[in-house]
Amino acid sequence: MITFDYLTLKAFFEENKNFFENARIQKIQSPSRRDLILYLRALGETKKLYININPQFFHICFLTKENENKLKLEIPKQPTMFCMLLRKYIENGKIAKVNVPQYERIFEIFIDAYNEMGDKIYLCLSIELMGKYSNIVLYNTDTNIIIGCCHNVGEEKSREREMAGLLPYTYPPKQFKIDILNYNGEIENLNQNFYGISKAFAAQIKNCTLDKIQSFMRLDKISPSINRDFSEYSLFSELLNVPIAKHSVNDMISDYFTYHQLKILTSNLKQNLFSIAYPKYKKQSGTLEKIEKQLKKEEKAKTYRLYGDLLMANLHTLHDYSKTVVLNDWNTNENVEIQLDETKTIKDNANRFYKLYNKSKHSSEKLTELKEKTLSEQKYLEQILFTIEQADSLEMLYEIKSELQEEKITEQKSTILEDKFKNYKILIGRNNKQNDLIVSKLSDKEDLWFHTKDCAGSHVLIKNPEKKQIDDETILYCARLAKKYSKANLSPKAGVIYTYRKNLKKPPASNLGYVTYKNETEILVD
Repeated sequence: MITFDYLTLKAFFEENKNFFENARIQKIQSPSRRDLILYLRALGETKKLYININPQFFHICFLTKENENKLKLEIPKQPTMFCMLLRKYIENGKIAKVNVPQYERIFEIFIDAYNEMGDKIYLCLSIELMGKYSNIVLYNTDTNIIIGCCHNVGEEKSREREMAGLLPYTYPPKQFKIDILNYNGEIENLNQNFYGISKAFAAQIKNCTLDKIQSFMRLDKISPSINRDFSEYSLFSELLNVPIAKHSVNDMISDYFTYHQLKILTSNLKQNLFSIAYPKYKKQSGTLEKIEKQLKKEEKAKTYRLYGDLLMANLHTLHDYSKTVVLNDWNTNENVEIQLDETKTIKDNANRFYKLYNKSKHSSEKLTELKEKTLSEQKYLEQILFTIEQADSLEMLYEIKSELQEEKITEQKSTILEDKFKNYKILIGRNNKQNDLIVSKLSDKEDLWFHTKDCAGSHVLIKNPEKKQIDDETILYCARLAKKYSKANLSPKAGVIYTYRKNLKKPPASNLGYVTYKNETEILVD
């Protein structure tokens, strides 16, 4: 990934300055502390200006509908303090002009607004796109005093340029470099010696002549493009290995940074969900180990009953208040030594063993019930971890997130994967919500259901509205789909079970996606 540079900002400015001038700021939203959306109305249309100052992917562009849907930008109910400040000062304001100071990664929006007294004031929203120093600053151009910043910069962070309300606004310290447009000499160390050339751009033009570089800096004949693997972008397609042309500079910026933003957001959300689900899975595994150990201890229950039966059967031959007795076990025909309470009679000792037997039996029943419940929860969490690992979009991860937070399932928000084979429609659930939706709402009695045996995976369903006999080739195709979308994907062989939907049952109060089945058939898929 390469960073947003001065030349890209300049090209964006040149492409869109006519739209900005005289545009009205209709609405301001802040999805997070590091990004803003300004709704701008001009030339008969409304555009959403997206400003992102995250150090990983800082940029500015107009959001396309496609990329807005991909990013799943959620507007919090409680806006940030800076967002409320902007709403107070510049919402409904009119943009007088926009500007990009020469060789600075600063986009300035000058706004005609009104104060509390109704007096007209001239404000500037300065968008500084400078890596970890990126910021958004609102200041009064008449007094040059800052009204507010997206984040304040104190003396401990920067001795040269503090940023906070009531302080004067100043440009970043000037660098001592050469203006390449007015230069006629040897070119070396482009990034270090010349204004407006980023490291990434310097790498792209390292073999170009001075005349060619000056042509690039003047933005002559731009052809915005992105490399096929999204590793880099350029305003000039000739500088890329395998360029994909874009219709505009804005589309290039939006598509490139959306791709990388999604990649990072998806990775971060995966890690976050994994950190929630995995400790729960480990807890259930630990509980299961404890239950198994306790059940082994409770296996003595049968021994207690045997002792009681042997004592009662030999009651007439034994002496009360004995310390031990040796009796023949009629099941194994071996002698058994029984330790007794010498303060009790033989009958009381027998009753004591019966009480221990009943207590252990009751405890074993409860432990077995708890074991089944814990196993069910463990399998459910194993399925969750599998779907987190397999998720390849924010949409799927948000579904898993809502599932972990026990939000209500909604059919509209679940985009179930579909396939087709021999005119049969096939549904594939990619997470527990979708699996539950397939079984509970989207299936009919004669549909055929597939799942890997004893392995986390997707529910696969063949829709069979005409209630026909489904042929073996279609069944094998769906079985392979079930293996593909399961934890056994990389295994050389895996068992897949299938049965009609009418043979499935969802137990009351069971986890999402959990079903029991009968009359199933198993096939081995390689």
